[in-house]
Amino acid sequence: MSVTSVTSAGPSTVLREARIPGDGMYEGRRTLRRLPKGWEERPYELFEVVPQARTIGAEIRGADLSRPLPPALREELNRALLEWKVLFFRGAHLTSDQQRDFAGNWGALETNPLLAAGSSDDVVRFDKGDGAVPTYENVWHTDVTFRERPALGAVLQLREVPPFGGDTMWADMAAAYDNLPREVKERVDGALAVHDFIPGFARFYGPERLLPHQDLLPPVEHPVVRTHPETGRRMLFVNASFTTRITGVDRDESDRLLRFLFQQAHVPEYQVRWRWQPGDVAFWDNRATQHYAVGDYGSERRVAERVAIEGDRPF
Repeated sequence: MSVTSVTSAGPSTVLREARIPGDGMYEGRRTLRRLPKGWEERPYELFEVVPQARTIGAEIRGADLSRPLPPALREELNRALLEWKVLFFRGAHLTSDQQRDFAGNWGALETNPLLAAGSSDDVVRFDKGDGAVPTYENVWHTDVTFRERPALGAVLQLREVPPFGGDTMWADMAAAYDNLPREVKERVDGALAVHDFIPGFARFYGPERLLPHQDLLPPVEHPVVRTHPETGRRMLFVNASFTTRITGVDRDESDRLLRFLFQQAHVPEYQVRWRWQPGDVAFWDNRATQHYAVGDYGSERRVAERVAIEGDRPF
């Protein structure tokens, strides 16, 4: 069988149409601004800051979390949290009480009746292994946005780490907002979205587990773009676990826009990834980030404890 080659008589003079589906994520340069405009960056005097990514994530070396925090140390750690959004402490090995005391420097502690408790009601324990309920893994989310006052932040410690996998990732939602197309910003600035606990928890709990909490946790509205109460920075504030629709927008259009907004957390340039060792602690600003627990460790055991800090009403 012979094959006949067909060639054009000459070079093309018109570029052929090449169209890709709309409302997706595309290649290209991104604005990666770590600090708010006008922010005064000062050196740290009480510990060393080791950046882990361009805009988000820093390891803190030389700060002892097991002891009461002097005011000056608390102030510097808070400034580091605002500037880096998630702080890591290698090998802190805190007791549950020490972890609670550290988190308490930022406010009253939060309880969550939908998650397993550790040594007290305000310590959530994630004990994952063969046959354990998967709960919050493999999904980008911001904690408890279904509440009127979502958590300010959280302190997570890994007590047992699998031999491989089990990392956690965080995404910078200020960078996500900065890089939205202008026309999308115009649509979401000033918009409100509904948040509800049921879609997120229905991934792993049945109706009988959720019904007792339904009336206690009605849907709430938050701005699609919130303003950070301490830095004044604008941040995208919707997530795939709890945000169900944009208020006042046709359902199909709301779904389409939310899918696009949810995708922003998936951009690698906005992310930091932490490979845990036993006793490591992460402290993140829940107002400014989403996070993702990577469930890639099979039947190996992974044990973590989290303490969350009560927050304010987003605006």
